[in-house]
Amino acid sequence: MHRSGTAMAWNVFKFCTALRGLGSIMILLVLGIVGVTYYALVLCNYGPALLAATGALDALVALAVLLLFHFLLVMLLWSYFSVVFTDPGGVPPNWRSDVDEERAETAPLSTTELSDTGSPRIRYCRKCNQLKPPRCHHCSVCGRCVLKMDHHCVWVVNCVGALNYKFFLLFLFYTFLETALVTLSLLPHFIAFFSDVEIPGTPGALATTFLTFVLNLAFTLSVLGFMIMHVSLVSGNTTTIEAYEKKTTPFWKYDLGRKRNFAQVFGNNKWYWFIPSYSEEDLRIIPALQGLDYPVRSDFDGQGF
Repeated sequence: MHRSGTAMAWNVFKFCTALRGLGSIMILLVLGIVGVTYYALVLCNYGPALLAATGALDALVALAVLLLFHFLLVMLLWSYFSVVFTDPGGVPPNWRSDVDEERAETAPLSTTELSDTGSPRIRYCRKCNQLKPPRCHHCSVCGRCVLKMDHHCVWVVNCVGALNYKFFLLFLFYTFLETALVTLSLLPHFIAFFSDVEIPGTPGALATTFLTFVLNLAFTLSVLGFMIMHVSLVSGNTTTIEAYEKKTTPFWKYDLGRKRNFAQVFGNNKWYWFIPSYSEEDLRIIPALQGLDYPVRSDFDGQGF
């Protein structure tokens, strides 16, 4: 039994090491998919359609598709690289909790942290040899504790945590809009493949268009599922990890109501909701955006939601 457990731990370590090695490959894969999509939509179809348009309506449709595609592409890439290059949040050096350290616990997530009953407990990470702030978890891939960790995403080659969760959600949002636009724009060309109509273009361009439609349709459907899941998580002020761990707890003390839950991820300034950035005022007045100080439901009892 002991040897089997050792082998399992070793295999998990190899798996985490392999995930770290995917870094630049996954970024190149994302850029490759973007490049193929750009080639199929802009260079093979709607770019030439705009130049060859004989009617005002055809030119207007092609121009609208191209403008919207480029806008969404800029927002998608901005959000994507914001997730990739933004540190999700680490435990500050010499961080200490207000709770008496003599009562520190080594359990991964105690029941008292999930409920309003009992005395609060300090959690301790045996791998990092440091105290863990509330809602902080250890990532085996990154090899460190991450503030309000949601999950480790191989697509962004980074952990999704307190400081880049909003950027990740915007990446999903703009990816969905972009892939849906491409799917709808290339749908007539895809249908034409199965008709008797002669399709202009080289065999390579036609094959790229076909592949691009299938890829973007698949991403549209899969990203839609992720978006629905994360909208549910944000509305309840929880993370993917917490949603799993709190199943045994009927009360989630961090749920402050949808409006306050939303503000803890996106801030209060509406001008910043759709860009991967925060206003200085939001960073100052909403401590939860820094990943260390989270108000609990008892703080707002009697105030309404």
